[in-house]
Amino acid sequence: MREKALRLLGLMRRANALAPGEQNTGSAVRSGKAALLLLASDASANARKRAEGFAAARQLPLTELPFTKEEFACAVGGSVAAMAAVTDAGFAGALLRALAALDAARYGEEAATWESRGTALRKRPQKKRNVMGGRTHEHDQVPRT
Repeated sequence: MREKALRLLGLMRRANALAPGEQNTGSAVRSGKAALLLLASDASANARKRAEGFAAARQLPLTELPFTKEEFACAVGGSVAAMAAVTDAGFAGALLRALAALDAARYGEEAATWESRGTALRKRPQKKRNVMGGRTHEHDQVPRT
């Protein structure tokens, strides 16, 4: 299961759904793209404080990974980083499920909270988007059921 979570981190990086490093994480948080913040297990006190500040600013969940900075860097194929922002909610949920399977006592509650949050987001009514531009007419609207 540990390998599955590491492979998932690498997949997120290749899919451009992960912003590793303090600067990239800050940019993702400030732009509103971040869905989940990740912190390496051996992150310094300063990095931990910065990540907590990012999480508090946008009320984002912050998860401490069971991986060191070096393990995290090997998984994502980049330089050593203590924190990262996941920018895709689907990937964030999959990672939390993988971590919960690895250590249910530590990550189970967070994964369950994420699942209930995701269910609430999926239940919201979606408007039909006019992808071609221009005005939206009454007949373009999705009928309410």
